This record gives sequence, C-alpha cells and structure tokens, in this order.
Amino acid sequence: LLSFLPERSNLAGVRHILLVLSGKGGVGKSTISTELALSLRHSGKKVGILDVDLCGPSIPRMFRVQDSDVHQCDSGWVPVFVDQDKSISLMSIGFLLEKPDDAVVWRGPKKNALIKQFVADVAWGDLDFLIVDTPPGTSDEHISTVEALRPYKPLGAILVTTPQAVSVGDVRRELTFCKKTGLRVLGIVENMSGFVCPHCSECTNIFSKGGGEELAKHAGVPFLGCVPLDPQLSQSLEEGRDFIQEFPKSSAFPALARIAQQILDGTSQRSS
Repeated sequence: LLSFLPERSNLAGVRHILLVLSGKGGVGKSTISTELALSLRHSGKKVGILDVDLCGPSIPRMFRVQDSDVHQCDSGWVPVFVDQDKSISLMSIGFLLEKPDDAVVWRGPKKNALIKQFVADVAWGDLDFLIVDTPPGTSDEHISTVEALRPYKPLGAILVTTPQAVSVGDVRRELTFCKKTGLRVLGIVENMSGFVCPHCSECTNIFSKGGGEELAKHAGVPFLGCVPLDPQLSQSLEEGRDFIQEFPKSSAFPALARIAQQILDGTSQRSS
C-alpha cells in the first residue's frame, strides 16, 4: 500500500512562495529579492531564494557565496546556506556552472527542464518563505515556473518597476501575465525612486516620479512602497554584505522594512 502513496514533496515544508516579477530588465528584481530575504530573516523567518534567472544569475554574488558548490542528498540537491544558522538558503544555476563566465546558451525546452528540476529536486526543508527571483519578461521561463509551482499554491507575485513610463509600460504587461496565469499580485514596488544624496540627504528624482504608484492605483493592486537609489545599498550588494544590519539610518532601510512588514501582515491575515 505504501508504494502507492505520493512521495513527500521537497516543497512540503515551505509555508509561503513569493514570485518577484517585472516585464523589464535592470529594475532591481534581484536586489528586492535579496533585501526582502534579509528583512524577513531579521523578523525571525527562515527564507529560501530560488534564482530562476538562468542567463543572469546574480543572487549568489549578492550573498557572497558564488564559489559554493551544490551537493546531492537522498531527496535531491542541498541548497547553499549563507550563514551558520541556515536562516537563508539559495539555489541558482550560478552554482552549477563550471566557470563563472560560462554563458547559458540554451533553447526553451532545456531551460524549462531545469526550472522543473529546481522546483522538484531542491531539498529546502522547513521554510517560512521561498522567494523566486525571475528573469525579465513573460516568456518560457515564467510559464514553466508558474506551472511547476501551481500545485503548491504560491502566495502571489511582487512586481518591480522603476518610475519612468517605459518601465511602467513593460510592468503593465506583467500584470496581464499574472491575470492570465491566475497569479495573485501582492503589490507593486517602485525601485530606484529618487536618489538620496549621502551628503545633504536631498532626494533627486533621476528617472521621474510616481509611475509605480499610479500603475498600482490604475490596476487596483496594493502599492508596497518606493525604494530610493542608495549608493550604500548598491555597495553592500556588490560586496555581499547585510544592508539591513549595516545601514539602519539609510533612507532605503525603512522602505524595505515596510515592504517586508506588509508581506508578513498579508500572510498572517490569510492564515488567520
């Protein structure tokens, strides 16, 4: 009789799955994924990040674990842990490339097979949140990711945009993608929302202002907040340091903490 029972899924211990999406490249999805993971960890949560950006896997670098190897265990691949407490774990194609400069020149079917394998074969253990960092667009990888995760009922998607109209237009298409695939939109984040001068603290709107909030209002989805451009944030990501711990006085800090808190509030409302 036991042989007919389905095997325990590797995602069985994961309470909430979040996808970070944008129709546009370079808006900071990996930044938001990383900072969201660090914010949730500071709230005492265990977090995993699944990096399905196969052509530009930057998550390992942002946690300074790009030289780590992935090992096998009985239930599949063991993710890479970024700290002694094992509070943040990562899986990325970056760990599987022989050389860091190797390019992933693959057609769709091969990419789709690897994404399915990432979803099924990584032994995440118990996690409060699994954050899925996606490539730009609404194509093969996104469809494969959503389809592979559908049985595990993802909590929803966070959409990232920058303020200017070109970016907002591309993110509008991502909203359509979410509607078509039945993925709930948890909210929109406007990243690179003004530059705060480190000397005088004045905020200059480099790109323009308010596009993300306008789009959220228009689409009837929550606006999670604006994250300003902060040279300290960029530097800490380049060097794989914990921005949340190191720069609590930065203007990006309260914005990121507020986004994480809204995610936490949303999950507690759903489970109550």
